[in-house]
Amino acid sequence: MARPAVKANVAASATSVTVFAAREGVSVRKLHNDSAAILYLDETGGTASATSYTVKIPADGYYEFPRPVADGLITGIWSSATGSARTTEVA
Repeated sequence: MARPAVKANVAASATSVTVFAAREGVSVRKLHNDSAAILYLDETGGTASATSYTVKIPADGYYEFPRPVADGLITGIWSSATGSARTTEVA
């Protein structure tokens, strides 16, 4: 049985925000940084910052989480609060 994809938009923020909530059984997580600013993602469930992050996604960049997919809390912060992250998740 196909699992439905869940799409969401996360507004860019100059403070750390939730990009993906913790969700058991996630098989796919991907995002497009639809912003002119850099997005810093923290995959550890901590507070993302420009000096403490897991992956740095450039403006208009795309990122697909490697398998096994991290299914915990993912936070992010932008270098400037412009644009959004367009996310897709499949459980």
